[in-house]
Amino acid sequence: MGAPRLNGIAALGLQAYTRVYILGIEKGKQVISSINKAAAVMCVLALTSNAYAVAPDFMDKLAPESRPTEDKIRDGARRPYQVMQLLGVEEGMTAIDVRAGGGWYTRVLSAAVGPSGKVISQAGPRALERENGQAARDLAASLGNTEASFENVGDMEANSADVAVTALNMHHGNAERSIPGLRDILRVLKPGGVAAIIDHIGLPEMDNSRLHRMLVADVRQWLLEAGFEIVEESDLLRTNADDHTLSVVDPILGRNVDRFLFVVRKP
Repeated sequence: MGAPRLNGIAALGLQAYTRVYILGIEKGKQVISSINKAAAVMCVLALTSNAYAVAPDFMDKLAPESRPTEDKIRDGARRPYQVMQLLGVEEGMTAIDVRAGGGWYTRVLSAAVGPSGKVISQAGPRALERENGQAARDLAASLGNTEASFENVGDMEANSADVAVTALNMHHGNAERSIPGLRDILRVLKPGGVAAIIDHIGLPEMDNSRLHRMLVADVRQWLLEAGFEIVEESDLLRTNADDHTLSVVDPILGRNVDRFLFVVRKP
């Protein structure tokens, strides 16, 4: 099922939600707390006036004190609600966070699919080198509908997931490594399943390896060679605050980095 389109009230609520975290970075934590209430009210209005695919308590699950403050601050640039809607994530789905890292998308997917859904937070075998993967295990246990996986994606059950996300991982590889990795994601998706491929945009003339960036054209080609159908090349995570010449961890950017977002489908 495709993601529903937002009406005017929903769009306004999401704009407010995004501004909460931009203001939080500039003005401090107190502003996050006060403005978030207004944004939450607007989002409630949006939910009552528009078809809603993700779990109905999605926004509530992103708000609690138990969620890391750093994750909340990143919401403004990463736009969790909008990305889930773009992917058509629905309550009850099975989702995979590929190379989950610190688990930002694991938490978002967990909130989106709800208690009737399932998230596999794929940490990979190397995560076992740190306290036997305890951080990934603890995260999964805290969410209730999530399991930590220390397998490679290629070893996971085929045709088992409705949706997958891999974010900020592609720039670590080249065509030789990345195309087989994308084929592994394709294999684990159900027929018609979708994936989001997200990373930092680079320029041809820059040392993108040093800057932790990559060329959009490379990823587009790799996706096609892997066998995916490109559904959309979204500008949802684009920003003109980044001229692509700085490292993505440069404090000047404040993690507000220009990112591509491909939505792809398994034929």
